Amino acid sequence: MRIYVPATLDELEGATVAAGARWDVPARRAHAVTPALARELPDEDDEGREYEAFLAAADDSLALVAARRDVVPLRVVVSLDVPDGEVTAADGADEPSAVDVAGLAGVAVVAVHVDEPEAAADVRAVLAAADEENDAERTGDVGAASEAALDAALQRVTDRDLLWYDPTEIPQIPRP
Repeated sequence: MRIYVPATLDELEGATVAAGARWDVPARRAHAVTPALARELPDEDDEGREYEAFLAAADDSLALVAARRDVVPLRVVVSLDVPDGEVTAADGADEPSAVDVAGLAGVAVVAVHVDEPEAAADVRAVLAAADEENDAERTGDVGAASEAALDAALQRVTDRDLLWYDPTEIPQIPRP
């Protein structure tokens, strides 16, 4: 099963890179073409469903960056092929592509997808706009301006394509 694992660049620093790359996958939510996703997108082919699962992983990567402000502010998605039994359906998940990974050692990396370094400014803008909106909610001063700023920043990030890297290129992935 192909899974798309949201990550941060620092998590890949421990990947073993030689003829290919092997990565110790931390326990977390990932995304895949699940039966629930297939039911939700009956008119899509497998490639379209894979892209939807990939985009959901990119969104989750942004959430990882938001939770750990000390990491490089770029979205990262790691594509892996794992046996079906290594993942379980994510109960109660909002995304039909969601699966849970218990943690896997030494999995061969298929590809790594990362925002270009220039995207860091847009990711930082999302984080700043989210902070402003949270502050406004705490003071009861939520307005259309803070929501619009967050929406605009999110749109700039999600309009960007993630760049594809071969697993052997992990150490050379450019950072801002």
